[in-house]
Amino acid sequence: MKITKDSIIGDVLDEAPETAKFFLEIGMHCLGCPSARGESIEMACEVHGTDADALVEKINSFLESK
Repeated sequence: MKITKDSIIGDVLDEAPETAKFFLEIGMHCLGCPSARGESIEMACEVHGTDADALVEKINSFLESK
């Protein structure tokens, strides 16, 4: 699975639940709420004031190393 800024958080978590730690690290603690499940990574990062590119890179690196 290749993650992009347009990836929906719920889809990422369904496919790779172990990536939740990366969202939690940047303050996204509401991963189970309906809005988080339907938001893109880019949208959520804007709300939380974090860098979407850095998060996507970290998640993809993790997934590639599995």
